[in-house]
Amino acid sequence: MRVLVAGWFSWEDMGTTAGDLIARDMVCKWLEEAGINYEVAVHSRFPYANAIDWEKADQNRYTDIVFVCGPFGNGYPVTNMLEHFSTARLIGLNLSLLDSLENWNPFTLLYERDSSRAAHPDITFYAPPPKVPVVGIILAHKQKEYGKNGKHDAANEAIERLINSREMAIVPIDTVIIDNAGKLRTEGEIESLLSKMDVVVTTRLHGTVLAIKNGIPVIPIDPIAGGAKISLQVKSIGWPLLFRADSLNEKALLEAFEYCLTPDAKREARDCALGAINEINKIHHKFIADIKTLSEI
Repeated sequence: MRVLVAGWFSWEDMGTTAGDLIARDMVCKWLEEAGINYEVAVHSRFPYANAIDWEKADQNRYTDIVFVCGPFGNGYPVTNMLEHFSTARLIGLNLSLLDSLENWNPFTLLYERDSSRAAHPDITFYAPPPKVPVVGIILAHKQKEYGKNGKHDAANEAIERLINSREMAIVPIDTVIIDNAGKLRTEGEIESLLSKMDVVVTTRLHGTVLAIKNGIPVIPIDPIAGGAKISLQVKSIGWPLLFRADSLNEKALLEAFEYCLTPDAKREARDCALGAINEINKIHHKFIADIKTLSEI
C-alpha cells in the first residue's frame, strides 16, 4: 500500500488555511502509526517532508489517495486529481461534502466532517496545541528631534532579522491613538492587547514600560545613538535587557529573546514592575503633599 496525502495545500491558489495544514499533519501521523508508506502532494509554498508535485507523479504510483480537510465536490480542481490517479482508491477525511452522497460517492473510505448522512467534530480538535511564542512588536516612528542620532532603520532591520530567526506569532501593536494602524481606539485597548503577549520587542519607551508593568518580558532597543529616554528608563527600573541601535549584537539579541521565554524572565519583569510601583508611590504622596502646600501660598 502506498498512499498520497492530498488537500487544498496541493495547489497554490486555493486558500490553504492553518486548519488544512494542521489536519494534514494529523493524517500523516496516523499513517505513520499504521505503518503505511505515504507521500504528500504539496505546492512549493507549503513544503513538507516526503513532498511531491502530484501533476508530475506516475499515475499508477499510489494505491490510495487520502484527501484531507475542507470542502470537497464533484468539480475542478478535485476531479483533475482524481482523473490523474484514476486507478487509486479514494479515502476522504475531515471533508465537508458539497454533493449528496446519494448522487456522488467516489470514496472507498469516508470519515466526513459533514455530509448528507452525518456530521463529526473537525479533526484539528485532536491536534496538540502549538507552543509558538506570541510576540508584540512596537516600533517608534522616526523622531526628528534626535537628528542624525536617530538609528530607527538599523533597529527595525535588526528586529526583522530576529523575527525571521525562528517561528513566532507576530502581533504589530501601534501605541498611537489617532489613526491607529491596528484599529485600537483607546489606551485600555492598547494595553489589554499588549498584556496578552509572551514577549514584547520595542523601540518605544511606553512599549517597554507597559510590557514590564504587565509582567511581560521585553527586549527594548533604544533607537537613538548613545542612548536616550529608553536607556534611562530601563536603568531606572532595573530591567536587565537593553540594546542600542548603534551597537547591536545580534547574537546577544537572540539570546535575550530566548531568555524572555523563561519563567525567570517573567519573574524579573514582575519584580521590576513592583519596584517601579513602589518608587512611584513615593512620588504620588510627595506630589499630593507638595501641591497642597502650594495651594496654601
